[in-house]
Amino acid sequence: MLSTDRPWRSSGPIAHLGLALTLVFALTAHAKAFQSPAEEAGKSVGQRLADDLTWTVPQRDQRFAHMDRVFPAHIVRRGGPVKRLKHGAGLSGVDVAAYMAAEHLAGVLVLQHGRVRAERYALGLTPGGHWTSFSMTKAVTDTLAGAALHNGALRSLGDDVTAYLPEMRGSAYDGVTIRQLMTMTSGVRWNENYTSADADNVRLYTTEAPPGKNSTVEYMRSLPREVAPGTRWHYNTGETDLLGVLLRRATGKTLAGQLSAAVWQHAGMEHDATWIATASGAAGEEFGGSGLSASLRDFGRLGLWVLDGGGATVPAGWLAEATTAQVKAGGAAYGYGWWPQPDGSFAALGIFGQSILIDAKRRLVIVTLGDWPEASGAAHSAARAAFWAKVKAAIDGERR
Repeated sequence: MLSTDRPWRSSGPIAHLGLALTLVFALTAHAKAFQSPAEEAGKSVGQRLADDLTWTVPQRDQRFAHMDRVFPAHIVRRGGPVKRLKHGAGLSGVDVAAYMAAEHLAGVLVLQHGRVRAERYALGLTPGGHWTSFSMTKAVTDTLAGAALHNGALRSLGDDVTAYLPEMRGSAYDGVTIRQLMTMTSGVRWNENYTSADADNVRLYTTEAPPGKNSTVEYMRSLPREVAPGTRWHYNTGETDLLGVLLRRATGKTLAGQLSAAVWQHAGMEHDATWIATASGAAGEEFGGSGLSASLRDFGRLGLWVLDGGGATVPAGWLAEATTAQVKAGGAAYGYGWWPQPDGSFAALGIFGQSILIDAKRRLVIVTLGDWPEASGAAHSAARAAFWAKVKAAIDGERR
C-alpha cells in the first residue's frame, strides 16, 4: 500500500512502465485534439473540412493554429533573404489588447512604412506559429491568376472557363468567363451560409464525386443558372475553388507551388506557409477559396508585397486593378478577391476575424487573426472597422 504523505518514487520497472503509459496517454490526447469526430469516422477531407463550422471555440482556438495537423496540406516554400521588420513608435490611444480580448483574436499586427507599430499575440499563437486565413485565401488565388497571365499559362481573363475546364461544357458555367468567375458574377445560383448544413458552401465539400472525378468540378457543374452572366454579383466560395482547379490545369502546378514562385520566394517571407489540400501528395489539390495558413508577420509581408505593387511576377498594374471595385452590390464592393473600402483602402477578409487591410495613402498594413465566437456578424465587422479607424486616426494625429 502506497503512503499518501509523500510522493511515490521508484527507479524500478514499475515506475518506468508508469512513465511510458503516461507519455502514451498524453501523446494520444494531443493527437486527438487535432482530429475531428468526422475524421475518426473515416470521412473525406472535404467532409471534414465542412465540419470546421461546427467546432467548439476551444477546438477552433487549438486547430486554427495547426490546420496542417488536422488536414493534409501542401507546403508553400519561402526563398530569398528575409524582409526584416524593424520596430517603430507605438500607436498612441490604440488599445490593441482590449480589442483582441473583446473580439477573441489570436494576433494583431500594424505595419506602417514597413515598420512594426503594434504586434500582439494570444490564444497560444506565437511569432513562429501559423494561423488559418479562411477566405483571405481568395485574394491570394486571384493573385495567382495574375501570375498565370504574366507567364502565359492563361491567355486572357476574357477566356471562357470551358477553355480550361471542358467538363463545364453544357453546365451553367458554359459561357462564363474567368473574370466573371473571379468577380463572382457568373449568374449561377448559390447559397453561402455559415450556419446551415444545407448551404452550397457546405454541400460543395460534403457531396461525394464519382471515382476519378474532381469533386469541385462535379458539384459546380450541377448548379443551375439563375441570371445571365455578368448581370449580378453573389458571394460564392465555390467559384474561387473552381478557379483554383482551373489554375492547376492551366499551369500544371499545385497552388502552393504557384504561390511559392509568385510571392513567397520574393516577398521576404520568414517561414514556409501551408495550404490545405485533398491529399498531401502530388495528387492532392488545394482549395482555392480557403485553407492558406501563415505566420502573422508573413501575412503582414504579403500586405507589404501588395502595397509595393507585387514586383515582376504579375502584370504591371495588376494589383491596382485587382484591388479596385470590379462590381458593386448592396453597398459592398468587390475586386479580384479583395474588398475595396470607402476611403480607398482595401482588404482581404475571412470568417472568424481574419483580415489584411492595406491603406496605400498611409503606407499602412493591418493584419488581424482570430476566432470570433461566430463565423461572421455585423457587430464583429463593425468592431474591426472601428479598430481600423482608430489606427488611422492615431497615424493622422501624428501628422498634425
